[in-house]
Amino acid sequence: MKPYILTLIATLIFTCGMAQSGQNTRAEAKLEAARIALITARLNLTPEQAQQFWPVYNQFAQERRRIQEQYKTTRQQYDMQNLTEEQGKRLMKAGMDTEQAVLNLEREYAGKLNEVVSAKQMMALRKAEDDFRSMIIRRLEQRKRQQMMQDQQLRQREKKVQQGNN
Repeated sequence: MKPYILTLIATLIFTCGMAQSGQNTRAEAKLEAARIALITARLNLTPEQAQQFWPVYNQFAQERRRIQEQYKTTRQQYDMQNLTEEQGKRLMKAGMDTEQAVLNLEREYAGKLNEVVSAKQMMALRKAEDDFRSMIIRRLEQRKRQQMMQDQQLRQREKKVQQGNN
């Protein structure tokens, strides 16, 4: 069963990267499904555990995203190429405050989640989250390389056509 789930996860990840704007919602849904499948498999959640785990975990993930989005919004207010020393200090403090807020949130939810899953499963959760993030980054980098190669091939073809017309 686990090889099937891992194959499903890999397939979902490979098919959902860098979707066009009209497909973003569908791509996000596929990513979310892949994340859920990976975490469920890695934690080996029983149906009873899953029923209790996912509402708590989803609330945690939503709050963590909110905190990270606040920092992202703060960062976007600055011209990173022309930061003054004072702006750099404020941005650095905002980054550390964000990290502390996420850490506090993790502590709070670790207690709540540990009521549902074991400490061993909690460690597997952290590893699954890290692995999922790494898989996504690797896939995005692979897509970027493929796109660059396709662009280069297109430029070479255009150059040959241009040379043929001269």
